[in-house]
Amino acid sequence: MTNNTPKQLILLGSTGSIGQSTLDVVRHQPDMFKVDALVANSNIDQLVKDAVEFGARIAVTADESRYDELKQKLNGAPVIAAAGHDAVIEAAGRPADMVMAAIVGVDGLKPTMAAIDAGTHIGLANKECLVSAGDVFMDHAKSKNVDIIPVDSEHSAIFQCLEQHNFNEIDQITLTASGGPFRTLPAEEMAKITLEQALDHPNWSMGAKVTIDSSTLMNKGLELIEAFYLFPVGLQKLDIVVHPQSIIHSYVSYIDGSVLAQLGVPDMKTPIAHAMVWPGRIKAPVNRLNLAEISRLDFEAVDETRFPAIRLAKNVLERGGTAKTVMNAANEVAVAEFLSQTIDYLSIVALVEDTLSHAERSGITREMTSMDDVWHADEFARAKAGELARSLHR
Repeated sequence: MTNNTPKQLILLGSTGSIGQSTLDVVRHQPDMFKVDALVANSNIDQLVKDAVEFGARIAVTADESRYDELKQKLNGAPVIAAAGHDAVIEAAGRPADMVMAAIVGVDGLKPTMAAIDAGTHIGLANKECLVSAGDVFMDHAKSKNVDIIPVDSEHSAIFQCLEQHNFNEIDQITLTASGGPFRTLPAEEMAKITLEQALDHPNWSMGAKVTIDSSTLMNKGLELIEAFYLFPVGLQKLDIVVHPQSIIHSYVSYIDGSVLAQLGVPDMKTPIAHAMVWPGRIKAPVNRLNLAEISRLDFEAVDETRFPAIRLAKNVLERGGTAKTVMNAANEVAVAEFLSQTIDYLSIVALVEDTLSHAERSGITREMTSMDDVWHADEFARAKAGELARSLHR
């Protein structure tokens, strides 16, 4: 690719919040990018609209039963329609300059691995690639000489603050957390939290699953695991601090006393734009930060008693192996149950912890040497979490 040639993009999870923000960046820089493939789940109308607007060569729905609907709604547009699991994998492995990996959940793991197989650089917005399979995933990327550019706002911030050549001179890497909607809620009130309350995040607009994870701080626990793999300084040098305004997205402390932080308004288009053109920068369609207008920035320690997801994340990192896989799978089940209103709010993290205990007693949490280990642990955790959830159904 030359400087005058548009960058070929494949977008996995195109109809979600990250996908739509990515397309908005493309919309504002049309000469710099060419959308090759859009992959979505079941929002066919949005997939068709975007495929036509951005001139995608192929549009894929993961739902095989929606193929005829997709093809019909494309209505003669010069876009190839495809559907089903195999079509998603095939689209991810098409030749491109970058794959934006934004499928939510473990469903994003196989397509992202397929993109690495093709030697395509990854803009990583899927947590589960690292949380569920970090050991295997990062080794595979290294073997294919593929760059993994983080898109989560916290990891993008750290990536931008790092001096990549001197990891041994880092004193601390600190991820910031907004604290979610229940940061100041009295502990005795947390058992009464409703679905509507948990879906009302004070700073960020995200999908339902990520929003619930943010309210329990499980999202921050997952990000801690991601940071462990992205920035290999060891767990003891990783920290989390609550920063309600979400202006400082994370910071890196060096041994000479310097602290480098990345600041910006809470808008995912900033880290997305950074990943899309790294190591360069482009103008992104976001509001500009005005610190005088904000006037103050607050910080506080994480309360791991009220938000035990952080403690669980640290525990699984210390255990190593597939304990992380089990935690992630159990959390996906627990959040789905809460979204269906079959379990209460406090049962989300409790269900994850119970599943981890069962997995450890059953010998499931062991060294991760291949993707087979990942799928085995994932399958066990989903089955066990589902079983435990049924005993809690209201």
